[in-house]
Amino acid sequence: MTTKLFGEPVRRREDGRLVTGQGRYLDDLGRGALAAAFVRSPHAHARVRDIDVSAALDVDGLVAIYTWEDLPERVRDPLPLLIPHPALTHGRTAYPLARDIVRHVGEPVVMVVARDRYLAEDAAALIEVDYEFLKPVVGIEEAAHGAQLVHEDVPGNVGAHLVQEVPSRGGAGAREAIDAAPHRLSFRLDIERSASMPLEGRGVYARWDADDRSLRVYTSTQTSTSVRMAIAAKLGLPLPSVEVIAPDVGGGFGVKIVHPWPEEVLVPWAAMLLGREVKWTEDRREHFISSAHERAQVQHVRVGFDDEGRVLGLDVTILHDHGAYTPYGIIVPIITATQLLGPYRIGAYRVEFSSIYTNTVQVTPYRGAGRPQAVFCMERTMDKIAAHLGLDRTAVRAANFIQPGEFPYDQGLLFQDGRPLIYDSGNYPESLRMLKELIGWDDFPRLKAEAAASGRRLGIGLGCYVEGTGVGPYEGGHVQVTSDGRVHVSTGLTSQGQGHETVFAQIAATELGVPLDRVSVVTGDTRRFGYAVGTFASRAAVMSGNAIALACRKVREKALRIAADALEADPRDLEIEDGVVRVAGNPGASIPLATVAVLSNPLRYAFDEEAKRATQFSGATSMERPPVDEGEEPGLEGRDYYSPVRSTFASGMHAAIVETDPDTAEIRILRYAVVHDCGKLINPMIVEGQIHGGVAQGVGGALYERMVYDGHGQLLNASFMDFLMPYATEVPRIETAHLETPSPLNPLGVKGAGEAGVIPVSAVIASAIEDAEGLAIDRMPISPSELYELRSLAGR
Repeated sequence: MTTKLFGEPVRRREDGRLVTGQGRYLDDLGRGALAAAFVRSPHAHARVRDIDVSAALDVDGLVAIYTWEDLPERVRDPLPLLIPHPALTHGRTAYPLARDIVRHVGEPVVMVVARDRYLAEDAAALIEVDYEFLKPVVGIEEAAHGAQLVHEDVPGNVGAHLVQEVPSRGGAGAREAIDAAPHRLSFRLDIERSASMPLEGRGVYARWDADDRSLRVYTSTQTSTSVRMAIAAKLGLPLPSVEVIAPDVGGGFGVKIVHPWPEEVLVPWAAMLLGREVKWTEDRREHFISSAHERAQVQHVRVGFDDEGRVLGLDVTILHDHGAYTPYGIIVPIITATQLLGPYRIGAYRVEFSSIYTNTVQVTPYRGAGRPQAVFCMERTMDKIAAHLGLDRTAVRAANFIQPGEFPYDQGLLFQDGRPLIYDSGNYPESLRMLKELIGWDDFPRLKAEAAASGRRLGIGLGCYVEGTGVGPYEGGHVQVTSDGRVHVSTGLTSQGQGHETVFAQIAATELGVPLDRVSVVTGDTRRFGYAVGTFASRAAVMSGNAIALACRKVREKALRIAADALEADPRDLEIEDGVVRVAGNPGASIPLATVAVLSNPLRYAFDEEAKRATQFSGATSMERPPVDEGEEPGLEGRDYYSPVRSTFASGMHAAIVETDPDTAEIRILRYAVVHDCGKLINPMIVEGQIHGGVAQGVGGALYERMVYDGHGQLLNASFMDFLMPYATEVPRIETAHLETPSPLNPLGVKGAGEAGVIPVSAVIASAIEDAEGLAIDRMPISPSELYELRSLAGR
């Protein structure tokens, strides 16, 4: 049947428009608007003593210059701390423009508005800022010593400190269980700082209508509804007077979930003050030094285990670098701490983290959001246990797996949403079996020996993960069938390339029994849907997908009731297929869904042929029995919300075969395999695309991408000339297989998939390099020069 599209590999509907240049991105808008530019701090830590703008005043086309002192009280206050937490005892956020102290290179100090961006940049270059240099704090461990402070009122630079512990079934604590275990290991692991690099940077365009005192803002964001509320609060406007629209967004990867950015407050404020349209678009250097980074952690691990490799106790202490500010709270280290357990049943677990301020760009979630660090820790631990015992690495994992009959499985921790960390479904032994078959695990020793005979070094590695997805609190969906038979779907969360236009249309088409080409989807436009949370944490399919399905079911129920009246049939005997409501088994007794939409809205005036059929005296409606029940809204439409009882947990396993050059230490990925379980698949092709893109980002994080700061807090590689990313030639062909264990927590049985590809890649590549070289790989990313140095230290 053409309308049963859930689970089909439908080609993405949005791509034709995007690849032919018909996309509508932020910088495509407001071509006649005034342009903003910012003077940003060149110093990592300094006091602003004076700002001299006199030389800039003569620039032709200059419109305005603003410093912190020029901002009204509500606007000049620090930006909000979005996700407070009891453990975040010293949360700090930045001012929209620096008040007196700058705490990282790139912090905005002055805003300039001019006729165009070139003139705004010219004026900004003429502004002189007098700084008193302060000693910067760079590096997690230096910051943790607390000899120098990033914020004078934050002792030891510790913004947050949290301990969670789950005892063994016998009641022993983790440290006690480790001390009593037959085998024990202690080691340190490091993950370096990286950042997301969407093709499109951030941007804001604002239009103020002074007559009706309304503000429309376009912004490249992952959360238009939340930006709307933030702008209304900051500018003192009634919420209904503010509209926020996310146009096409050229990638987000987490950095655009932060809100409001300083520019999202300042650009609308300037538009209101000047009575002119104002726009700002981020250039690439600004993205490097003034957006957000992620990943950097130091992890100290102690583990105790038995002769079969079963973990009896695990104790992990984490130092997390959150940069100069904490606008998004401590979500990243919380996810690391809780997702570290992966698919394993651990005897006793203790995790402690300290989140540390440094004079570097703030840290907020980047695709994976703390999970790559967690999986690196757990999977390196599994590999070390296997090496210590002389066991196959897959055997150690299998010995620790949660079994299929143990779901739902409570890990005894609190997840990032404040709810219990309870896995809803999965089959980890089957995933491992599928992965071993896909990569050829059992046959690899032969391949490795053959390669060694010809002077080549091959290694194989694997990594397992569990990913919390579908985080609440809610998302909503609105569905309307119009009198032309078209279905219009809207939801509040935004899209950045995930294929929402396709998968949400598939859900609606399946639920309502209409052809896919009759369904249109709008996301991220507060004019169409005013309440939402946002796109992050692999939540769109779970949250908005289920909300849209529930809204469709409301519409379907109403349509069947109205059609039943028209056909003089029982609603239970009706079905909808290809946009036609018919009596099952009697195709002759039918009515188009378009006509049902007409009948749902009784009219007084006939303004076209369809409307004519719904007027009071047309005969299409009965004066004795109105088609709209008492208290029911006219029209064939429905709105609903989905709020989960807790997160769903997707899972997966990756494996790779790598080759390391004996002379140059270059690392080449020969094969890469993925087995993924995201519950029921809405569109397998789009899920594979998400996985492929994630793996590509993971390869970057494992082998190339890092943010390099010197001791003065200067970012040394703030351009694509120096910040390395993998080319298509460096990303291997990715072999995938899917396992479906439906989630029992939501009507569609789905789990998220957006971040899955990136999560275990560093752990997998480290495992494979270690297998090829026989050297411990405890720090990622790793470059050929670093591998060469490890060889030298080992005397090889």
